[in-house]
Amino acid sequence: MASTDSDLEQRTTTKVVLISVVAAIGGFLFGFDTAVINGAVVAMTAEFRLSPLLSGFTVSSALLGAAAGAWFAGGLADRFGRKAVMVIGGGLFLASAFGSGLAFGVWDLILWRVVGGVGVGIASVIAPTYIAEVAPAHIRGRLASLQQLMITIGIFVALLSDAFIADTAGGAAEETWLGLTAWRWMFLAEAVPAAVWALLALTVPESPRHLVAKGETRRAGEVLRDVLGARSVEAVQQKVRQIAHSLEREDDPSLKDLRGPRFGLLPVVWVGIVLSVLQQAVGINVIFYYSNSLWRSVGFDESQAFTTSVFTAVTNVVVTFIAIATVDRIGRKPLLLAGSVGMVASLTTMAVAFSQATGPVDDPSLPAPWGMVAVVAANVYVVAFGATWGPVVWVLLGEMFPNRIRAAALAVAAAAQWLANFTVSTTFPTLAGIGLPLAYGLYAAFAAASVLFVWKAVRETKGRELEDMGT
Repeated sequence: MASTDSDLEQRTTTKVVLISVVAAIGGFLFGFDTAVINGAVVAMTAEFRLSPLLSGFTVSSALLGAAAGAWFAGGLADRFGRKAVMVIGGGLFLASAFGSGLAFGVWDLILWRVVGGVGVGIASVIAPTYIAEVAPAHIRGRLASLQQLMITIGIFVALLSDAFIADTAGGAAEETWLGLTAWRWMFLAEAVPAAVWALLALTVPESPRHLVAKGETRRAGEVLRDVLGARSVEAVQQKVRQIAHSLEREDDPSLKDLRGPRFGLLPVVWVGIVLSVLQQAVGINVIFYYSNSLWRSVGFDESQAFTTSVFTAVTNVVVTFIAIATVDRIGRKPLLLAGSVGMVASLTTMAVAFSQATGPVDDPSLPAPWGMVAVVAANVYVVAFGATWGPVVWVLLGEMFPNRIRAAALAVAAAAQWLANFTVSTTFPTLAGIGLPLAYGLYAAFAAASVLFVWKAVRETKGRELEDMGT
């Protein structure tokens, strides 16, 4: 690679950081939307007189919308551009916030939850795609990690806003501002960040990779020069030529490009799918969706359970900074391997701890010292996941695919991730009904499988240009 190109790629400007932050706001909405219903579900269930099955489906319906949104996001991004799809995603979140908060009954609430889920799916694809395509290679991992950081902050803010609204009203089922019940305001609160994302997305430049794909090489060069602060016209022109070469084709990109010799898909696409599934199969969302039940089983009252859940959410935010600080130094693969080992140890410990439980299966109680062992193990697990698999999988998904299939491949991988999330979340109550040692033992087995998979199948991408990513 010519030195001029190297100089171009090593530049870091304030602008590239700021536009990456704008894209990552989609991650904030991703986290906020998936977590906000936790504070509303009890009051909502009572108001609409829902059965346990229908209440559970109302909660998880957003995950099905997310799978659909992720599936179509790649095609939309290739056709209309990364910037336009961010605006569409913000609009969907905005519509979902108002529709859910003003729902007349459970079925239109489910509809609006699905609409918000589609926005989540779009955000899960477009944010890592856009950040990977505008970021210089030497800091691409750190900027891509912003996606996971914003997801964790979104979860945390959703918990805080739910608590604030409920406390102000005197309970989630009580009336507050404008005569609306508190749980409705929990959903309406999402309208603010949704509108902010849609408006800010209008201000960012289009991805230079997308512009080259559409034949707009002059505009692509202008974006590269502006975003990366390049002084050399030759460096910019060389980069545009490299991107164009990596995108050479006679037809428009589509899902057909993902076809390959192994079970119908290219090997790199299968790696992305399996990474996505494993990220969910280790059970991380069980900790966040069902944490109150876990803490009550170790003797905490409702207030203590909430406080501990918030502490876990804060821990998840803080440890993401570890990934941001190390992903471009240590590399993606070593971090994943370290995280997998930590998850195996902590999940196995949780399985052993709950094997000592007394009382009925649906309301276990842990005797000393096993209660504290379970609490410590659960937080070690959050640290192991949050510092590695949480952010690093999104980094890899944004950069591991060749330019010509990136958006489509990431869309398929993200759709698989949301379906895995739905499966894990909906099966946990059944597994827990059989016994929590089985549930946590199963997640530990998936964590062990992730060690072997990463060791054998995942290629290191640290410091490599997107144009050098092969199939």
